[in-house]
Amino acid sequence: MLDIKAIRRDPAAVAQTLARRGMTFDVEQFTALDARRKQADVDSQNLQAEHKKASKQIGVLVGQGTSVEDAKAQVKETLDKIAAELDDLTAQAKTIQAEMEALLLGTPNLPDPDVPDGNDESANVEISRWGEPAEFAFEARDHVALGEALGQLDSETAAKLTGSRFTVMYRDLARLHRALIQFMLNLHIGEHGYTEIYVPYIVNSDSLRGTGQLPKFEEDLFKLHAEHDLYLIPTAEVPVTNIARERIFEAEEFPEQGLRFACHSPCFRSEAGSYGKDTRGMIRQHQFEKVELVQFVRPAQSDDALEELSGHAEKVLQRLELPYRKVVLCVGDLSASAAKTYDLEVWLPGQQAYREISSCSNFRDYQARRMQARWRNPETGKPELLHTLNGSGLAIGRTLVAILENFQQADGSIVVPAALAPYMGGTERIGGQ
Repeated sequence: MLDIKAIRRDPAAVAQTLARRGMTFDVEQFTALDARRKQADVDSQNLQAEHKKASKQIGVLVGQGTSVEDAKAQVKETLDKIAAELDDLTAQAKTIQAEMEALLLGTPNLPDPDVPDGNDESANVEISRWGEPAEFAFEARDHVALGEALGQLDSETAAKLTGSRFTVMYRDLARLHRALIQFMLNLHIGEHGYTEIYVPYIVNSDSLRGTGQLPKFEEDLFKLHAEHDLYLIPTAEVPVTNIARERIFEAEEFPEQGLRFACHSPCFRSEAGSYGKDTRGMIRQHQFEKVELVQFVRPAQSDDALEELSGHAEKVLQRLELPYRKVVLCVGDLSASAAKTYDLEVWLPGQQAYREISSCSNFRDYQARRMQARWRNPETGKPELLHTLNGSGLAIGRTLVAILENFQQADGSIVVPAALAPYMGGTERIGGQ
């Protein structure tokens, strides 16, 4: 949520910045709502003053010899009228406030000035590349063909069990999937200083509202029951970030480098509006797993924290020897909550293309304001909004896809990356003779 004080100071500048996203911020609507809210406050204060003055009149009448009962009776009509007007004004204020909150909740974050202009992913700007795509002496196959030929990737059974966009894995492929989770957690916890955290896979609407999935993106979520305010998580970002909701971190529990959490979880997404796109295989599924990285930092540190966090995700790809590129998203490709985002795109020989495997974002105080997530600044002694960041470190399924396609051999076998050998019980190759 944007800072309402900043909008009041210069609504035209806010509208101009949001226009970079292709969004029209209605300055007139905001100004009118804010004026109505201010007038409601003034009217309420005036009525409360009148009520106080009328109440004092009882004492004046009693002092002039009127009995208490008669004095109250004489003033009752005035007090009742003021009370009724106050009730009506309170109802109006609640309506205005609800309209203002709806406007602000539906307004995306202000993009960082460094974020490039553009309408979609075609305008994203490449920052760097690491590794060289392998050149095969045979025709490279995609992960579906490889997994099915091994007899270890089974979408047909998954469709029978549940439906489309689910997968069953067997034997070494299932173990490789598990190995990736352990490898990533150990790397981020042991080398990058993250605290491992386990969270519920079901959250309420307040949590989804806090990180920005609601109200705008409800169609992308799996709601458990119409009568229950509970949803399956689309990412561990939601429950992990919301541990800071309605909380003030004292100085002694909020170190200089901030707080870092690493969390493995399944993710559930309806993928509304994406039917017909990547429906084959494990690129875009209703259920997948990630190791998510979340950071809470002091505002002055969040720009540097984004560089460091994206570097942590890059380290996974480097250790796995997977070629990738790093891009900064243009304004048209940014999520609504993000001020700046780097995507890491891994090379997939089966598609002859780089595909997203991690998004690392700085949300500044946008999520924190929605959640009222704060830290106490030791210099002022006052609570201040913290900054939130997160990134995939990495998406497990897509990493598995990248390994299958980049480490495939002519006989259809898959060489296990050296970094995963300790987690594979001595298995160095999947399939083959």
